[in-house]
Amino acid sequence: MSTPAASGPTAVTVQILDKEYRVACPPEEQEALIRSASFLSKKMKEIRDSGKVIGTDRIAVMAALNLAHDLLASRSENESHSSSLSGRIKTLQNKIDAAIHDAKQLEL
Repeated sequence: MSTPAASGPTAVTVQILDKEYRVACPPEEQEALIRSASFLSKKMKEIRDSGKVIGTDRIAVMAALNLAHDLLASRSENESHSSSLSGRIKTLQNKIDAAIHDAKQLEL
């Protein structure tokens, strides 16, 4: 019995700021690519419509900077939450260990 061959990337057409782009993408990532392109286009339209930035290249760079800033802020926040959660887990583990130790002492 033969297994199906893995299909390679296929061209997907996405629209960003009223322009079409063809992008090679594996089939399993096409939906994510389309959502990403739509999100980027929305952000670029917001910048364009603000009237503060003129030119597609500048709009793209500003959108990229804003998205990079948001990503880094999110990562930092996640690291902070992770660190806090790790501390809380360690505290709970210590309480559990102490409770088990106390229970063993009562058995003696």
